[in-house]
Amino acid sequence: MSDSKKYSDSGIEIKTLYTANDMQPGDQEQPGEYPFTRGVQPDMYRGKLWTMRQYAGFSTAEESNKRYHYLLSQGVNGLSVAFDLPTQIGYDSDHPLAEGEVGKVGVAIDSIEDIQALFRGIKLEEVSTSMTINATGFILLGFYVALAKEQGADLKKISGTIQNDILKEYAARGTDIYPPKPSMRIITDIFEWCGEEIPKWNTISISGYHIREAGSTAVQEIAFTLSNGKAYVEAATKKGLDINVFGRRLSFFFNAHNDLFEEIAKFRAARRMWARMMKDLGATDPRAMMLRFHTQTGGSTLTAQQPLNNISRVTVQTLAAVLGGTQSLHTNGYDEALSLPTEEAARIALRTQQIIAFESGAAGTVDPLAGSYFIETLTREVEDAAWKLIAKIDSMGGSVAAIEEGFIQNEIAKSAYEHQRAVETGEKIIVGVNRFQVTGEDTIPVLKVNDSIRAVQIDKIAALKAGRNHAKCDQLLQLLNDKATSGENIMPTVVEAVENKCTLGEIADTLREVFGEYK
Repeated sequence: MSDSKKYSDSGIEIKTLYTANDMQPGDQEQPGEYPFTRGVQPDMYRGKLWTMRQYAGFSTAEESNKRYHYLLSQGVNGLSVAFDLPTQIGYDSDHPLAEGEVGKVGVAIDSIEDIQALFRGIKLEEVSTSMTINATGFILLGFYVALAKEQGADLKKISGTIQNDILKEYAARGTDIYPPKPSMRIITDIFEWCGEEIPKWNTISISGYHIREAGSTAVQEIAFTLSNGKAYVEAATKKGLDINVFGRRLSFFFNAHNDLFEEIAKFRAARRMWARMMKDLGATDPRAMMLRFHTQTGGSTLTAQQPLNNISRVTVQTLAAVLGGTQSLHTNGYDEALSLPTEEAARIALRTQQIIAFESGAAGTVDPLAGSYFIETLTREVEDAAWKLIAKIDSMGGSVAAIEEGFIQNEIAKSAYEHQRAVETGEKIIVGVNRFQVTGEDTIPVLKVNDSIRAVQIDKIAALKAGRNHAKCDQLLQLLNDKATSGENIMPTVVEAVENKCTLGEIADTLREVFGEYK
């Protein structure tokens, strides 16, 4: 056996053997109790399995609706909506900058009519919906609430999440519109309005997923994500909102990678850290200290080479999320390094969750790896390393300042470079990529979105505008401008505007006039 040192993906040294000497004395923590290292529920999956979601959305709302009905028929119990790039950055499909992107990486949503088509035959009161949307999250929430009202749903019962995490867009992803300060103001408007109108809605999903996809380590993923969470909490409390009220509706979104034990340790450490952070920020209600999170398996770990190997990768990542105590999970299709997932790939991804839930025994007891010398030590080491990074960010004035200085972006870039260097030198083995390659691989079917989708959307927008009350739309867009300028909460006007057939692009442009764009 080699004596050479081994390290986790975050650079933490992994010893050959862990014993009782590695453990630290302390109270025996219980699941469902502060600081929630072992889980946010006393019985975890014995009481209720995680929500099984499949992230889907492509082409038109009508096409995506067919996929949602298929997934629901196959046992999905929560929908997760992917939006195309124009929707994400506030352009209607007929905008010149939308050309070539309509319906490509998600579904195109321009108006209330698209949302009606997207959820046709689906009662919003009976399904939990997660929407991966940030800069325009407030508009998509407006569409969703308008449709729920149209369906006669009790708004106190509708549940779901908008991602609504703009800080990670500046740091890692880039689908931002407005500068940080007005963006934070929109987010606190959402916190305030949802607390009164749709209390079961998760108002933000503070996302480490995209930070990890951009190349961060596991330690950086939780450090940067929790720092962003702290910034949102501070902004909301500064506005006078009650941390014990809005704190209960904060949720998180993490990545699951292939380093099984480090990923499990990461999830356990993140819960403990957030509980302590919220307590320090003034929370007294334990429910406001709970870190509840959705997980998606790692998109950047999928390989175009030998794509069927990705089924094994996703299985490892699913186990990491479940053993780490996730509340909700999306599993990637094996073909996603090549295209949007086909129906077959989406079904296999869902079946991976179902096999682990019902056949593996992993859901049978709470936090099954607790007490492992290795897991407990690694949880502590991941936590210690993350606290050091958070202290550095705090010394700069917090996440917003650290992003504006480029610190977080630079740290992610350095980690991405180190990972790529290790792959190219062969120090890091990626099966089928730099070792165990094959020649003449079989091709697999891929899903392609036709460019004609844009013409379909343009026709729909033209018909919508021809049949609406233009004077009413102009009046509401002016009112939105006034409220954005005065500092009043914009959400009631956004909902009224979409009900009166104002488009996503018109609402986003109205606020561009007030707030400007982030450069």
